[in-house]
Amino acid sequence: MNQHARPDERAIPFIDVAAQRRRLGRAIDDAIARVLAHCQFIQGPEVRALEAELAAFCDARHAIACSSGTDALRLVLMAWGIGPGDAVICPAFTFCATAEAVAVCGATPVMADVAAETFNLDPLSCERAVATATRLGLKPRAVIPVDLFGLPADHDAVAAVAAAHGLRVLDDAAQAFGATYKGRRLGRLADATATSFFPAKPLGCYGDGGAVLTDDDGVAERVRSLRVHGAGADKYDAAHVGMTGRLDTIQAAILLEKLKIFSEEIDARERAAACYAAGLADIATVPRVPQQSTSVWAQYTIRLASGRRDALAAALKVQGIPTAIYYAKPLHRQDAYRDFPVADGGAPVSERLAEEVLSLPMHAYLDRPLQDRIIAAVRRALAS
Repeated sequence: MNQHARPDERAIPFIDVAAQRRRLGRAIDDAIARVLAHCQFIQGPEVRALEAELAAFCDARHAIACSSGTDALRLVLMAWGIGPGDAVICPAFTFCATAEAVAVCGATPVMADVAAETFNLDPLSCERAVATATRLGLKPRAVIPVDLFGLPADHDAVAAVAAAHGLRVLDDAAQAFGATYKGRRLGRLADATATSFFPAKPLGCYGDGGAVLTDDDGVAERVRSLRVHGAGADKYDAAHVGMTGRLDTIQAAILLEKLKIFSEEIDARERAAACYAAGLADIATVPRVPQQSTSVWAQYTIRLASGRRDALAAALKVQGIPTAIYYAKPLHRQDAYRDFPVADGGAPVSERLAEEVLSLPMHAYLDRPLQDRIIAAVRRALAS
C-alpha cells in the first residue's frame, strides 16, 4: 500500500458503470428477460420504442437506432451521397471515428483547429478549411462539428459558415447526447445528428450502439434503408448499397431503462463538475460552459502548464486515482490521418491541447467523499 492510501479507502473507477448497474439491477434484468421471452432479437419492439423515446427527448422528428456512433456518422454521409472528390471539414482535436467515417466513404476529411476555451471546432479555422479544400480541387460538402467532452459546439457560428458555403452540417454528438444549446437539446440543431451509446458514454448501453436524429424525412428514410443492407420494400431487393448497421433489441431494452433516469444523472454530473471547478480553479485551467449551453460532462478535462501533466497523472496513479488523456495526438499527427489536408494556418491549438489536457474521474455516481479525495490529491501533487 502506498504512503497516501488508507485501508478503508475505496477504489476509484474512472467511469463507474457498476454503480448504475446496481441502481437499475432488477429493471435491467426484467427488460432483458422480456426480450428473451419474445425472441425478437433484431428490430424487436424495444427498438421502435427506443426510437420514439429518443425523438421525444430531443424534440426531433426522427430517431433511427443503429449499431454504433461511428456507423451513425457513416450512415448519414452515405445518405447524403458523399464520396470521392468531396471534402468534409472535421476538428483536429477529437476521436478518430469522426474522420474515419469520412475516409471510409471515400471522401477527404479536412482538419480544422478548435477553440482553446471549449475544445470545439473554431469557426474561423473551419472557414480556412473550406478554402483549403477548394484550393486542392476538392468539393466541400459537409462539416462535422463535435460536441467534445459533453459540451455543444458553437452551432450558430458553424451553421453560418455552412450556409455561406453550401455545406450540410452533421453534428457528432457522441459525447454530448442530453446537452443543450440555447435552450434546445442536441438532436435537431443540425441537418442530422449522430450519437453513441458506447458503455462509457453518459447514456450508454451494454455493448455498441448509436442513433441518427434528424428532422429530414428523406434522410431518415434513406438511413433506415442503409442500416439494413439498403433494403427497399423487400429486404431481398436492395434499393441502395448499404451495410449492417442495426441496434439489437437487447441493447434497446437496456437503453429504455437507462433513459428513465438519464435526466437525474445529468444533474448529478453537473454537481460533480461544479465541485471540481470550486476545488481546482485556482491551480489548473478548468472547463467553462458558455452561458448559452449546458454540458453532460462526458469527461471532466483540465489543462495544465506544459510539462506538469505527466507528473500529476503519475502521482494520482500511485494513490489509486485513474486519469486519461483525450487526446494525446490530434488527428493530423496520427499515422492514419497525417496525409489528409489541414486548414491553412494549421491546428496549433489542437497541438497545444494534446500536450496539456488531463481528464479526471467523472460519472453520475461520483459521491462527495470520493471527489474530495481526488481534489485533495490533485492539489497536493500540484503544490509539490
